[in-house]
This record gives sequence, structure tokens and C-alpha cells, in this order.
Amino acid sequence: MELAADKKEEAPAAERKSELRRHFSLHKWLYIFLIPGFLYLLVFKYIPMFGIVIAFKDFSLVRGIWGSDWIGLENFAYLFQSKDFYIVLRNSLLLSCYQIIFGFPAPIILAIMLNEVRSVIFKRVSQTVLYLPHFISWVVLAGIVMNFLSPSTGPVNHVIKALGHEPISFLLEPSYFRTILVSAEVWKGVGWGTIIYLAAMTGIDPSLYESARMDGASRIQQVRYITLPGIASTIIVLLILQLGNILDNGFEQVFLLYNPRTYDVADVFETYTYRIGLIDGRLSFGAAVGLFKAAVGFVLILMANRIAKLFGKQIW
Repeated sequence: MELAADKKEEAPAAERKSELRRHFSLHKWLYIFLIPGFLYLLVFKYIPMFGIVIAFKDFSLVRGIWGSDWIGLENFAYLFQSKDFYIVLRNSLLLSCYQIIFGFPAPIILAIMLNEVRSVIFKRVSQTVLYLPHFISWVVLAGIVMNFLSPSTGPVNHVIKALGHEPISFLLEPSYFRTILVSAEVWKGVGWGTIIYLAAMTGIDPSLYESARMDGASRIQQVRYITLPGIASTIIVLLILQLGNILDNGFEQVFLLYNPRTYDVADVFETYTYRIGLIDGRLSFGAAVGLFKAAVGFVLILMANRIAKLFGKQIW
């Protein structure tokens, strides 16, 4: 009886193995194509995580990571006592909030407007024009912004002078910096976001719109009761991802546009870590700042996902 039971257990195991072999033989090229992606994640994302230990040490390039003295949470204690930390935290949160308030709805609104356009040619040309800025590097875009807002040659100041006013050095004025940066980010990313939402709209059943038109629903009502609910899951997923990166403001755009006169309103974690870690050579403290930012992002992702579950939109 025991032998029969063992054979019965071995049979399903053998079947599972043969199924796995069959599955891998059928989809082997898909798995081969995944190898570069896995290698990228391993080499550039997972292996560098061992460097987190630097945040808890008085790191010395001469002695190396393991030879440096262990100092525990001293770097974090100094971080929370520093005035610069609260300035950087405020700037990071404000810039991210502005990006969410003004940048997040922009592609949704634009996608709905394009979805309502009946001319296919106009829609395709508009999409191409709108997502082209996404492929412009921040180095080029920063140059465009500087030339556009230049107090001597910029077209904006030409208009201001034509109206009888003195030219304004926009990039040297702290009060204008956040508006300029967020506007540039929205302009650069709105087209790419629009493509995502237009793709989500293609999954909505056209018969729903036909039924709504037969019932006398207006365009706005169709958008409200069919289009928006149809892309709600996409909106929630992208919002959760953006909330998880709320302390991620990007390095290039801020670094290329800010200057010492705008540090108080422009300095974010990425630029602060760069100055402290690489320019000043305080690598341990820079690692502590980066670890704090990553930990906050992780907690925010968990919280946002929990909120999504409450609304019945679980992404995990």
C-alpha cells in the first residue's frame, strides 16, 4: 500500500516536470529575451544595495567599506538635526505636490480631448507633436528654457520690455523657480502620459458609447460615466507609482536650472546628496540621505497600495 501511495505521489511530480519542460521549450526565446533585463536589475539595482552599509559607517576610501569604522545611526542623527534637511524635505515635497496637482491630471484631460476628436489625421499629428518633447534630453530642454527666459534675448522678456517694463531674470528669482521647473516637466511629460491613457481607452467597449448615445447622453456625460470609469484602474496605478516616488524630483532638471541664489527653493534630495556626497566628499552622510529617501518612498508605496485596496483596486 505504501508503494502504491509513493507511486501516486511521484506521478503528479513527473507530470509537473514534463509540463515545465514543455513550457520552457515553447517559450524559450521569451525567457532568453528576459536575461538582459534581469542582468541589468542584478548589476545596477540589487548588487549596489550592499553599499547601504556605508550609511552606518565612517566611510574611508582608503580603508574601504568593511575596514571603515562602524558609527551606527550617527549620520541619521546629524541629518535630522540639520537645518538643510528640512529645507530639502520641504522643497522635495512641494515640487512633487505641484507635479501631482498640475502634472498628473494634464495627460488625462489631454487624452480625453484627443479621444473625442473625430479627425484621425489631426489626432495622429497632435499625438506626434505632443510626445516629441519626451525624447528631448534635460540638457537640451534646460538650454531651451534658459534661452526662452533670457533677460537679454529671450522672447518672454522682449514682450515684457515692449509693454514698458524692466526685463526679469526669471532663473535668478526664487519666486519663479518652482513654476518654471514644474511647467517644463509637465510640458515634457504630458504627451507620453497621454499615450498611456489613450491606450487604456482603446480597451473600453464601443457598444457602451453607442448605448449611451441612444439614451441621449451628452459628450460630457459619456466621458463622466464611461471613459473615466474605464480608465480608473490605470489612473490609480499611475497615481500610486507617483506617490511612491514623491521624494524623487529628478536630478538633471533641478541641477541644470538651479543656482546658488535659488538653493532655498530648489535644492532637493538628489542635488543635496550630490553636493554633500560627491562635492564635499561626505560619502557616508550622502548614503544616509539616500537611504532615508528610499525608505520613505517604500513606506508611501505600501500606504498608497493599502488605500487602493480599500477602493477595490488592488495592484499587487
